[in-house]
Amino acid sequence: MPVHTSVSSHHSPGKGAGLGLAIVSALAFGGSGVAAKPLIEAGLEPLHVVWLRVAGAALVMLPTAVRHRDLPRRRPALLAGFGLLAVAGVQACYFAALSRIPVGVALLVEYLAPALVLGWVRFVQRRPVTRAAALGVVLAAGGLACVVEVWSGLSFDALGLVLALGAACCQVGYFVLSDQGADAGDAAPDPLGVIAYGLLVGAAVLTVVARPWSMDWSVLAGSADMGGTAVPAVALLAWIVLVATVIAYVTGVLSVRRLSPQVAGVVACLEAVIATVLAWVLLGEHLSAPQVAGGAVVLVGAFIAQSSTPAKGSPEPVASGGAERELSARGTAA
Repeated sequence: MPVHTSVSSHHSPGKGAGLGLAIVSALAFGGSGVAAKPLIEAGLEPLHVVWLRVAGAALVMLPTAVRHRDLPRRRPALLAGFGLLAVAGVQACYFAALSRIPVGVALLVEYLAPALVLGWVRFVQRRPVTRAAALGVVLAAGGLACVVEVWSGLSFDALGLVLALGAACCQVGYFVLSDQGADAGDAAPDPLGVIAYGLLVGAAVLTVVARPWSMDWSVLAGSADMGGTAVPAVALLAWIVLVATVIAYVTGVLSVRRLSPQVAGVVACLEAVIATVLAWVLLGEHLSAPQVAGGAVVLVGAFIAQSSTPAKGSPEPVASGGAERELSARGTAA
C-alpha cells in the first residue's frame, strides 16, 4: 500500500482546501431556505423565487460568461447539461415535489444523491470506492432520516416521489458534471465559466417554466417576516442571489474539483443540517432530540467518507468487493 500512502499525502493540502470549500458551499446553500421562506410567505410563488435566484445569479456572473465566450463552442454539451440538471433541474423538481409530498420526505429522497453518485462512480465510471466511503454514505443517509424526521410524514404520492427522485438525479448531475475535466490540466474548462453559462441556461429554462411576467413584483418593494422581524424583501433576495447561489455554486464546483464527486456529495448532506439549524435560530423552528442526533450522524458519515475515499486512479478495494479484489481498469477520463 505504499503507493496509495504517497498519493494521499501528496493530495492532502488540496483535499483539505476542497473540504473547506465544500463546507462553505453547504453553508451557503443551506442558508437559501430561511431567506426564501419569508419571501414565499409574503406572496411570491416558489417557482418565482427560484427564477429570481437563478436569473439574478446569471446576471452577476454575466461578465464571467463574456470573459469565457469561447466555452460554448468548446464544451456545449457540458454547459447545457450543467444548466439543465445542476441549476434548473434540481430547483424545479424539488419545488414541484414539495407540492405533493412532505418537505422532510422530499429532502431525504433528494439527498439520496450521494449514494447515487457512489453508484455512478462504481458501476458507470468503474472507479474504486472503499467500504468505508460506502459506510459514510449510509451513515449520512440515516442521519438525514433523523434530521428531517421522515417518520412524521409517510403519505407518499407516486408523482411526488418521482419528482423528488428527479431532483436527486439532477443533483448527481451537478456533482458529476462539476468533476468534468478535473484531470485535463490546462485543457480543463474553467469552473467559473461553466457556472456562468450554466446559470444562463438555467435562467432561460426557468423563464419558460416559471413565467415571471405573472409574478407579483410589488412583494419585493415591501418587507417579509423572518421569525417576527421585518426584513426588506430585496435584502433577502440579495442574500439568495449572491450568497446562496453565486458563492454556493462557485465553492461547490471548486470543491468537487479538489475532492471527488462522491466525497463532495456526502459533505453536501450537511446542507440539510445547516438549513435546519438556521431555521431553528432565525425562524423559530425548533430541533427535536432525534434531529440533533441525526445531525451528529451526518457529520460522522461525511468525515468517514472524506477521510477514506481513495484518490482517482488509486487501486483500492471497491465498496462491494472482497479485500483482495482490485479494479483492472483505472477511472475513465472526464
